[in-house]
Amino acid sequence: MRWDNLADNPAKTTKSGEAALFAADAVTTRTFDTPEFRGITFHEVRARSIVNRVPGASRMPFEWTVNPYRGCSHACVYCFARKTHSYLDLDTGLGFDSQIVVKVNAPELVRRELASPRWHGAHIAMGTNVDCYQRAEGRYRLMPGILTALRDHANPFSILTKGTLILRDLELLRQAAEVTEVGVSVSVGFVDPELWRTVEPGTPSPERRLDVVRALSGHGIGCGVLMAPVIPFLGDRPEQLRATVRAIAAAGATSVTPLVLHLRPGAREWFMEWLGRHHPQLVGRYERLYADGAYAPTCYQRRITRHVHELATEYGIGPSRRGTSRALPARDEPQPPPEGSEPTQLTLL
Repeated sequence: MRWDNLADNPAKTTKSGEAALFAADAVTTRTFDTPEFRGITFHEVRARSIVNRVPGASRMPFEWTVNPYRGCSHACVYCFARKTHSYLDLDTGLGFDSQIVVKVNAPELVRRELASPRWHGAHIAMGTNVDCYQRAEGRYRLMPGILTALRDHANPFSILTKGTLILRDLELLRQAAEVTEVGVSVSVGFVDPELWRTVEPGTPSPERRLDVVRALSGHGIGCGVLMAPVIPFLGDRPEQLRATVRAIAAAGATSVTPLVLHLRPGAREWFMEWLGRHHPQLVGRYERLYADGAYAPTCYQRRITRHVHELATEYGIGPSRRGTSRALPARDEPQPPPEGSEPTQLTLL
């Protein structure tokens, strides 16, 4: 996928015949000299489509996504969405953290695509690639328009986030929950402050994220926690798992779902470089643990999952269960997906 595939005004081609990456008529590049955005470049593009189908081979439990941003200032060293930046010829390391693509017409596209006779009100997941409530959202404010469109069409949706900015849209979430199924999950893999500062340097602290869980629950919006990632040898000791589950339970989470760190190409290289700088004694152990691919051995994953579920039971919460989405009334006959929809690589982190 090239950059011009995102734009409704395609980029010009180079002498080699390839699409120019940043044609002036396709992308507006901005920087803002404010503390929260210093060092970050925003590439504003008017997208062709925004409701995208999940690839059939994906493990994800949903079929459609909306992702108004690419790249993420949360700068999580393990995020496997880093690979998607390479599709746009952008750097997957520091570039992923600081070169943010903003689909500025996302709200109007969501409204248009939901109104299409080809759309039947399927569940839409958000925050599955990069965080839709990262710092950029504070300036671009794309989510209120997206949530309003979903509410107006009574379209079921879910949000996964590490961002506290979601509380800005609390009233919209409440209104949407009155007419359709709304699921919100906050990602908190650990509560260790030192680990947080080094692996998730651009995110709100775990304590602040758990405050989001409390606030949502206090307003009648159930909120689960994706306990992700559980980081081998750094965040998987029994006392660490217990402290995290205990904090999640105290925040009033409706569920907790553990997910062990996985290292796909793009993220793997960046994470291993970070590991070599901060924990060189663990490099060999990681090479052995992930020798067979992106995922830790099944036995290790099962052990972590079992332990977390036992702790969740002890503290009065249970594992996540998929809710039943409320579909819109069926139309006369099935139709193909919205025109222009394209596969999206996803992440739960």
